[in-house]
Amino acid sequence: MQKDIHPKFDMQTKATCACGAVFFVGSTLPEIKMEICSQCHPFFTGNEKIMDTAGRVERFKKRQAATTAKKAKK
Repeated sequence: MQKDIHPKFDMQTKATCACGAVFFVGSTLPEIKMEICSQCHPFFTGNEKIMDTAGRVERFKKRQAATTAKKAKK
């Protein structure tokens, strides 16, 4: 087997969330930045939080309203 080909694994890598939460995890990266974590994810918090960056939610709601209107018309 070849020696010194694997990256260094650090157990104290700092993982920072957009909400401000900081975790220390094991990783080969020196620092990790994430958009959502267990402290701000809707599944764990029970709060509805819509993260929309490209207008997808508005398009979905528009299509849903059109479908509802067609069903009500029939």
